[in-house]
Amino acid sequence: MGLIVKGEIMSVLMEFSMFSLQGSDSKSAGVARIIEMIHDSGYAYTLTPMGTIIETESLIEALRLVEYSYAQLDEDERVYASIKLDIRPNHSDRMNQKIASIEEKVSFKIKS
Repeated sequence: MGLIVKGEIMSVLMEFSMFSLQGSDSKSAGVARIIEMIHDSGYAYTLTPMGTIIETESLIEALRLVEYSYAQLDEDERVYASIKLDIRPNHSDRMNQKIASIEEKVSFKIKS
C-alpha cells in the first residue's frame, strides 16, 4: 500500500452534505455554520442545493474538514452525512478543469 509522498501533487474532490436530524425545522442554520468554517479554511469550494464540493491537496485535509464540519453540529443528538471522494494523484485545480473540459465540448458557458 503506497503512502503519499510529501510534496506530491494531488487533488481530492469531495462532495458532501451534513446536517442535524434534530427537530423538524430548516437545517440551514447548521449548514451555514459548516459553510462559514469551510469558507474560512481557504479551500476551494462550491455550495450546491444538495451539498458542498471541496478540493483539497490530500485525503487527510478532506477528512479533517468532515471532522471540523461535524464539530459545528456536535451538540446535536444525531447528524446525517453523505460523502463522495474522487482522489487523483498528479493533478490539481480539478474543480475548474472539469467544468472547462465540458465547456470546450458544448457551445455555452456552464451555469454555476
